[in-house]
Amino acid sequence: MRKNLHLILPIKLLLVLAFISLPNFSYSQSNADSDTKKLLNIGFVLYTQSNTPGTLFARWNYGNAYSGPGIATGGPKENGYVGNYHVRYFYENGDFSDEYDLVIEKKGDFYDVSWLIKGEVAAKGVGMEVDNGLAVGWRRVTD
Repeated sequence: MRKNLHLILPIKLLLVLAFISLPNFSYSQSNADSDTKKLLNIGFVLYTQSNTPGTLFARWNYGNAYSGPGIATGGPKENGYVGNYHVRYFYENGDFSDEYDLVIEKKGDFYDVSWLIKGEVAAKGVGMEVDNGLAVGWRRVTD
């Protein structure tokens, strides 16, 4: 009996340590309906060029909790992504989400992207061209 006790205690200790070191999935972004989920301040948008000069289509996601389409207008008439736009985003169900002044600047092989409200930067991102689009990771500016 005593030998079994010597084996059980180390096994229990290993189980407790493994449980403590495993990530807590209660805040998983896949559980979008959870009231306890903390929303990540990370977003992604893919811009694609439309046939209308100065217009980009958008497909966006924020924190894997919100997503939808969008449209950026008023940009330069020449091909490419660089320029100043006015962008409107919508939720999947078609309801309006947000609108911004969008500034896309090229920095070498990559892009700096800013979303402004009344001249103040509300979000910043970095992007790169991919097949048929401009992929941008972004976050809301909170500091």
